[in-house]
Amino acid sequence: MKSLLLSVLFLSALAGASAVNVPAFTAYIEPDPEALEMSSRGGVRGWNITEQHVVWYGQFTNAGSLTASVELSLPAGAEAQFKLTAGGRTSEVSVKGAGQESVIARFGEFKIAEAGFAKFVLELVAPLKQGSVSVRSLALEGPASTTAHFNMKPRRNAASVHLAYPVPAVTNIDQAYCEVTAVDEPVYTFYMACGWNRGYFGMQINSPTERRIIFSVWDSGNEAVDRKKVSAEDLVTLKGKGEGVYSGDFGNEGTGGHSHLKYMWKTGEKQRFWLKAEVPDPTHTIYSGYWFHPEKKEWMLISSWKAPKAGSYLRGLHSFSENFGGDNGHLRRKALYGNQWYHTSDGKWNEILTASFSHDATGRGDRLDRFMGVEGGQFFLSHGGFVPGFCNFGDKFTRPSSGAEPSGLVIKVP
Repeated sequence: MKSLLLSVLFLSALAGASAVNVPAFTAYIEPDPEALEMSSRGGVRGWNITEQHVVWYGQFTNAGSLTASVELSLPAGAEAQFKLTAGGRTSEVSVKGAGQESVIARFGEFKIAEAGFAKFVLELVAPLKQGSVSVRSLALEGPASTTAHFNMKPRRNAASVHLAYPVPAVTNIDQAYCEVTAVDEPVYTFYMACGWNRGYFGMQINSPTERRIIFSVWDSGNEAVDRKKVSAEDLVTLKGKGEGVYSGDFGNEGTGGHSHLKYMWKTGEKQRFWLKAEVPDPTHTIYSGYWFHPEKKEWMLISSWKAPKAGSYLRGLHSFSENFGGDNGHLRRKALYGNQWYHTSDGKWNEILTASFSHDATGRGDRLDRFMGVEGGQFFLSHGGFVPGFCNFGDKFTRPSSGAEPSGLVIKVP
């Protein structure tokens, strides 16, 4: 009860002074995000490792001074030394523990030299002889904090970002082509090249030792979670897949047929994706994803799926980039998306030169470090990293023409 009262008094004292209170559950652990326990209720817990730091990132529109304090708890009678670094200054204070009751480490004044993103790094100077530290919040007060922006939610993923490619609505698109070059390579990243109304096709970083080429197609119907609940007439069915490709089900984001090839594609190396749609009858469409193997120098089938209740060509062409794990949502994801084309059923290739930007709900107000642009004649998407750059939802960009339609789209038949 005393801990709660102290927290209330601490926040109340700051409330009238342009204060911002940032929960510890929004922070990141550096350099190893899995080294400490993170809880949406308790914040950072079990901290007794000097090599790991608790880090907050914020965006400031005002330069100026602020004072910084951290609410934490440590064993009764224990004394610990903490350092807080921000704006080029480091302040060190000693704190004595009060058991389950909160204590406040007051680090004094810091300077925010200019508008932009700033980093607040909390360090434990020496391990406790017994027990551990829990960190609950960072509090900032002063002129610079007046309009400061921090993510205040437990979800620490970078915003998902998208490129929408405008094409005439009545066009019978039976093929789409896109090239993607990863610039950054944090794990838990999916750079999606060819998206359409029934599926997605791209490349993913699952771990330091595993990367994938992914092709998935959604079932019909409205089941969002469990594919076992989808009726037989609504299920997509596998028609074929390439050598070494895994195929199975997916759920929890709609349901459908999933496939992936484990392949250590290289950051900085262009990856080529080719999507085809065949309409054998008015009620079905066969969607096939082909990827150009960089070593074999040939196109290979990832998988092909027959989708019911479709009977139509490709619609809603788009690309996106997703951070699907929040532990490292503070790291930048960036990829180049270029040389986009679509092919119509009358045999013509058409180059896509315009794309518009969009983002998920996280990008609306929680994470503003997300934007797109044109670089080296290609579109790029950037999200995470707390780096300069911003554009609005719906902003349109145009890239220069490559002048060369896709060639060599030939499948080797065994």
